[in-house]
Amino acid sequence: MNQAQKAKAFGALHQKGNPVVLYNIWDAGTGKAVSDAGAKALATGSWSVAAAQGYADGEKIPLEALVATVRSITAANDLPLSVDFEGAYSTEKAGTAANAARLIDAGAVGINFEDQVVGGSGLHPIDEQAARIRAIREMTEAKGIPFFINARTDLFLKFSDPDRHVLLVDEAIERAAAYAEAGASGFFAPGLSNQDLIRRMCEAVRLPVNIMMRQGVPDVKTLAKLGVGRVSYGPGPYRAMMEKLKEAAEAVFAAAGQA
Repeated sequence: MNQAQKAKAFGALHQKGNPVVLYNIWDAGTGKAVSDAGAKALATGSWSVAAAQGYADGEKIPLEALVATVRSITAANDLPLSVDFEGAYSTEKAGTAANAARLIDAGAVGINFEDQVVGGSGLHPIDEQAARIRAIREMTEAKGIPFFINARTDLFLKFSDPDRHVLLVDEAIERAAAYAEAGASGFFAPGLSNQDLIRRMCEAVRLPVNIMMRQGVPDVKTLAKLGVGRVSYGPGPYRAMMEKLKEAAEAVFAAAGQA
């Protein structure tokens, strides 16, 4: 498949009630491993990609390094790739679209694009975030790529207490509607874990809803019954792998009497 065909196929994987499962990767090697395990598509996690290169999350990894990582993944694997792009390294519409274009040129078929102010506090106003999404969509249409813009809201991560999430759902639904109107392909609500609220979100939002697996989140089969269209794992795979690597190294050094 060419890139446009991959992008179309990736979009088709997002079905409410039959979610595409994305086990997040961070380089070409992990992309190959997850592909061999049976993945239908690949997705990076920003925290994982940054940590693997020695950087903190929050757009600390240089954009050039991120683009190089994307290019290496797509060169080594034929599966569609979505990139966790945080705030697109720009608060301006033109810069946002130009930076997203660099990922398309590197072979990506989609992004996660978040509404929190990276490096600051709070969220971008709805109209400003919608305008940035619209700028990306106009750029992708000019390129002829049905790019998957997974519009992420950080409402539920900013207020991590699950008991407060019921007070945030209406705003999240409002943001989802505005983002959809601007050209978003999906709606990502990391941090949301309550089953009733997830069901409410899926029923109210016309876009496929993405839920991130973490402690307290229902299993994939349950999420499917709630109407979720995409399930991702964020930094979980990286953290688990690094812990296994550390344990294995500790065992080697202990056996060698060098612990």
